[in-house]
Amino acid sequence: MLFDSHAHYDDPKFDPDRDTLLSSMNKNGIELIVNPGSDLKSSKASVALAKKYDFIYAAVGVHPHDAKSMNGETISELALLAREKKVVAIGEIGLDYYYDNSPRETQKYWLIQQLKLAKRLRLPVIIHDRDAHGDCMDILRREKPEKCVLHSFSGSVEMAEEAVHLGMMLSISGPLTYKNNHKTVEVVKRIPLEFLMIETDSPYLPPEPHRGERNSSLNVKYVAQKIADLKGISFEEVSQQTNLNARNFFSIR
Repeated sequence: MLFDSHAHYDDPKFDPDRDTLLSSMNKNGIELIVNPGSDLKSSKASVALAKKYDFIYAAVGVHPHDAKSMNGETISELALLAREKKVVAIGEIGLDYYYDNSPRETQKYWLIQQLKLAKRLRLPVIIHDRDAHGDCMDILRREKPEKCVLHSFSGSVEMAEEAVHLGMMLSISGPLTYKNNHKTVEVVKRIPLEFLMIETDSPYLPPEPHRGERNSSLNVKYVAQKIADLKGISFEEVSQQTNLNARNFFSIR
């Protein structure tokens, strides 16, 4: 059974068939899903999904795109949401210098505030890092979150090795299966399976052979299989270990 550690079923792309799709997960080998928020509205929607489906858990947080809209009240609201029974992390939070939808200093400030919130609540953090590797790692080194996963990891082998040395987890998504993604292939070969989780980032980042389509947790098996192929081990071993890794990380029995 597979654990999709990062999917966004609150996204409007799932409005036409959300319940039908989610009801099919268990029979298709998907045991557990974590649904992170990206702003207050989606964080509340994530909590609602977790209440509705026993196999979905929620994370709450504000994505760097929306950091410009944050204030002290936002942190207070996140703190209240984070006390809901099935909230297992603060996320997704981080830095995004590819789109720069929020000023970079604003992104950094609110990332730090959300990391401090996670530390107060003793919750793991789910980190979004796009084209901001240096600043992101500088902040994480300084703030030292108790548990941290670098979601949809896209950094170098050297960054991966440092992250693991610091006790972080790496979550691997659909781009691992893309023909020219040599960097992530090398990361997966080098990093022990005990430090990896798998995800879809649905509805985004569909793996081969579904590029260009709406992604869903049904496709996380392609990520698991690619990891198995690269490491020369069985699909079952990857499924079992990444499931255990995610359960331990999010403290899900």
